[in-house]
Amino acid sequence: MTRPPAAPGAAGPGAYVLGVDSGGSGLRVALGRVELPGPLATTLCAEPVRTGPGGIDATHLLDQLLPAARELLDRASASATDDAPTGEVAALAVGAAGMATLGDRLRSELPGALADALGVRRLALAADAVTAYAGAVGQRPGAVVAGGTGMIALGTDLMEWHRADGWGHLLGDSGGGAWIGRAGLDAAMRAHDGRRGGSPALLDRLRAVFGPAEALPGLLYPRSDRPAVLASFAPEVAACAGADPVAVGILRQAAAHIAEAAAAVCPTSAGTEVEAGERGEVALTGGLFNMGEPLIAPLREELAHLLPGARVTTAAGDPLTGALRIARALAAGDLRLPRHPTMLFVPQEHGSGQHGGTAVRDEPRTG
Repeated sequence: MTRPPAAPGAAGPGAYVLGVDSGGSGLRVALGRVELPGPLATTLCAEPVRTGPGGIDATHLLDQLLPAARELLDRASASATDDAPTGEVAALAVGAAGMATLGDRLRSELPGALADALGVRRLALAADAVTAYAGAVGQRPGAVVAGGTGMIALGTDLMEWHRADGWGHLLGDSGGGAWIGRAGLDAAMRAHDGRRGGSPALLDRLRAVFGPAEALPGLLYPRSDRPAVLASFAPEVAACAGADPVAVGILRQAAAHIAEAAAAVCPTSAGTEVEAGERGEVALTGGLFNMGEPLIAPLREELAHLLPGARVTTAAGDPLTGALRIARALAAGDLRLPRHPTMLFVPQEHGSGQHGGTAVRDEPRTG
């Protein structure tokens, strides 16, 4: 079957797209088609991409990505019908933790390497918060709160990005897993000492998880993964919230921090893409919200107070889904999310003047 040539700027019928999610648990790759929703197949490379003095290691990422992509393409080709596409990769989107601050090598090395190896026509390199947004909200105005060990809120009116928090456990990530875990351990140690604000229930959980309370500093301070260790105690706080007022108070304060970050970035009716009187959508994504109602219930109350009229949803898809959505939109010539030099970089457009002026605002929205 002869296929008509692709229109300029758009992928041909049946072309493939690839989405990549690079994070602390490894590298995930999804293969899809431009005209079909969802992935055809996915694969996982369990080794996280290395980060060195020059930032994220582009060679290490390629060493994992290229074999995984070829495997997915070969599997799709083997199961394809006679009139199926021949393997053209029209677009590829990479979302990576640390892309905004540590992605210089990726931005300089990946475009040429992926064009040579896979013949990729269009490429997007995104911060993982952006792919989390695309997976959770799509290409609509709104905000996403990505909560895990840390916490970041990202919003857009489709004109520019707005970010709040995500500054790490020493400077922020307020309301995230490490923040909740540390607050719970603080309450446990207060009970151990006999100080005000202590929680005997949390002290019992500290002893069950870590051993004697007085030994905790020696276990915690030498660790290079302190945020993850602190976050491991957050589910214990949630488990105690049914009967312990101190745990309830910790989660309510966490909910207030999360809601404040969401309110700082959520687009308002001042944005041209948001209808008057609406506050858009706030999507919650990440393992933090697996704690369920002990955190979600006070968070909904706080959001209703700070963002009346906003729709609070759970994420429709994860960051890998978001990367695939961005690749699909690129291939179709319909990427509406704001470009940015480090948050959402599209190399072919860099310097063209079309989207190069988009900014990320770290200050809260007003109005």
